[in-house]
Amino acid sequence: MAIRTCFSAFLLLLLPLEFIAVMGVTPPPPLPQCRPIVADDRDLIQFALNLEFLEAEFFLYGALGDGLDVLAPSLAQGGPPPVGGRKANLDPVIRRIIEEFAYQEIGHLRAITESVGGVPRPRLNISAEAFAALFNRAMNTTLSPPFNPYANSLNYLLASYVIPYVGLVGYVGTIPNLVGRTNRELVASLLGVESGQDAVIRTLLYLRANEKVMPYGVTVADFTDRISEIRNRLGRCGMKDEGLKVPKQLGAENRTTSNILSADADSLSYSRTQPEILRTVYGTGDESRPGGFLPNGGVGRIAMRFRAT
Repeated sequence: MAIRTCFSAFLLLLLPLEFIAVMGVTPPPPLPQCRPIVADDRDLIQFALNLEFLEAEFFLYGALGDGLDVLAPSLAQGGPPPVGGRKANLDPVIRRIIEEFAYQEIGHLRAITESVGGVPRPRLNISAEAFAALFNRAMNTTLSPPFNPYANSLNYLLASYVIPYVGLVGYVGTIPNLVGRTNRELVASLLGVESGQDAVIRTLLYLRANEKVMPYGVTVADFTDRISEIRNRLGRCGMKDEGLKVPKQLGAENRTTSNILSADADSLSYSRTQPEILRTVYGTGDESRPGGFLPNGGVGRIAMRFRAT
């Protein structure tokens, strides 16, 4: 009798799972281009150096007018200098924030290099022209004058909106695939600071969400929407990116239109795979076709694997 009762209870526990499957609630498997790749811990973590180099150089040049070759040349490991970086016309508060971010990125590069080994810095294009091309594509028009991230604090914050979030979702996607505990701890710590940087940038922009960016007559919130949309299109794996304002059905618990932190229906961070990251930073929507901020392609074995296909 006890055995029959236990078995009946077990069947009752299974019923909700079967009901979920029958009702089609079980999430579909990811599309082929959205599946996690197979790689060891070292390659997965070294892949992140592509974005860490990009952030470090953009923030260093923006705040100080110099890059790694002046501040921490050994971390570049002989890689070519970036193209187009220059000191931005920032107000004192924004300059201090960006300078802090820049030094944090130096720390990230050092931590990764000391943990799993480094790679030479890739060729980076952080020129005003590279950002202008992305903003033109996001806005589906040719902005006049061309968007210049270095012109003022607001433009620089909008350009910064483009970068740390990509690293954030990349780290979220990487952690579940790491085997070593030390490696998971490292990437979790990197993620903590990357998400903090993204939150600061989004908050500063949210404070000016309804302000029109001159001379374009487009609000800050609209710019962030368009940038998020283009990243979703380039990533080719659905919506994993949202602007500063959203319809209530996309807000936290469907109760807010503010979207200072981009997250899913349960307020969990979105994640992206390495191919999605490459499609986005290349600006081509194709992980095997370099361009954009990495005109010669990414470094490390994962990026090189796709360039060889």
